[in-house]
Amino acid sequence: MNIEKEKTAEIRLQKYLADAGIASRRKAEEYILQGKVKVNGQIVTNLGTKVNPDRDIIFYNGKKVEIKKKKVYLMLNKPENYVTTVNDQFNRPTVIDLLHSVSERVYPVGRLDYNTSGLLLLTNDGDLTYKITHPKHHIDKIYLATVKGIPGEASLNKLRRGVVIDDYKTAPAKAKIISTSSNSAILQITIHEGRNRQVRKMCEAIGHPVMSLKRIAIGDISLGDLPVGKFRSLTQKEIDYLKSL
Repeated sequence: MNIEKEKTAEIRLQKYLADAGIASRRKAEEYILQGKVKVNGQIVTNLGTKVNPDRDIIFYNGKKVEIKKKKVYLMLNKPENYVTTVNDQFNRPTVIDLLHSVSERVYPVGRLDYNTSGLLLLTNDGDLTYKITHPKHHIDKIYLATVKGIPGEASLNKLRRGVVIDDYKTAPAKAKIISTSSNSAILQITIHEGRNRQVRKMCEAIGHPVMSLKRIAIGDISLGDLPVGKFRSLTQKEIDYLKSL
């Protein structure tokens, strides 16, 4: 009977690390493969390893890892010139530096480029992070892109049909002009993919390079009037929405 209970309680090591707030599940897999994780005193590099949270002792980088009971869900209006990582090898400011009053360890859900501002979610809920960032879940992400020049309808239709960047064709996007000036325009672009610098590359592909880029929504979660560099906790309604995706 006890053995059966232990079996049902076992979870994959990478999920345990994610639930403990160390990193996303994908990043945790990298840490395991790099030999940074020990289970009961032994380095483990097998991604299929399962652990029992009540029985096994897990260390990451020499520090004991325990799953925190309290889940934290935050929205940050990321400024430009911050990296979306917990630590940076070049000692650039990270988004974690902006969370002065948060005692729990959280990590970003997905990424925003160094020069991109706007809506960034942070949490210690590994399951939710996995759900939001996995490619199979087509969650819309809305951006405001200030671009050089004023795209014509033909250029916008290219974005709507998908453009070729980095030897692949992007999924169809929603694109419309919000406003224009003499030599630039603000576009609202909606995508559900999350490839590296995707919106910037898409705009460059139609001949209108991005001058500034801001994410304003993820699904039904909107940045609203949250000031740049500030964060707030998600409402229960917002949390429930993300979990229902």
